Amino acid sequence: MTTPRSIKPAQWVHVGILALALGTGSMAVAQTSTGSGEPNFWQAGQGEGWGARLGYHDDYRRLGLVYETAPLWSHQSSGEWGRVTLTAELGVAYWDAQHGHPDSLWQVSATPMLRWWPNEFFYTEIGVGVNAFSRTSFADKGLGSAFQFGNHIGVGALIADAHRIGLRYSHFSNAGIKKPNDGLDVLQLTYTYQF
Repeated sequence: MTTPRSIKPAQWVHVGILALALGTGSMAVAQTSTGSGEPNFWQAGQGEGWGARLGYHDDYRRLGLVYETAPLWSHQSSGEWGRVTLTAELGVAYWDAQHGHPDSLWQVSATPMLRWWPNEFFYTEIGVGVNAFSRTSFADKGLGSAFQFGNHIGVGALIADAHRIGLRYSHFSNAGIKKPNDGLDVLQLTYTYQF
């Protein structure tokens, strides 16, 4: 008789953040105003959109295309704390290794992204999503499994009503579900066109 493997604390953190983000996503988007009947300044750049993600690491590059939903949930503070939104990113990416073998792989992803907008131009973001990779090894790294979590943290700015740019650090690993678990890290330049 085999006993089930214990779940590690890092796995609980990934599952907890993902469950919280997905749970709040079922709420309706809050409709807010300035109190004077005028729409608030958060109207620009809040629709669904398409984006590109260009990632860099010393050993590999990543090029991704994503579809981003309109906010699934939104909250604007009554004070000067700004606004928090939850969106979902669905994407596909191609990875190309500069060194090591295998030298390429494909990835599909689904990621809830929580963004805090302290003002109408700048934001910070955090997200934990699920990913499927076409290989379990890449650039001399053992990924352990095709299933990987993706952890993301970033900053960005709205540069026009419909255009956003940002800088994001991403880490992909299976949280120790299966060994080896070398993981992949990438710094990404992000661009999103919202409509």
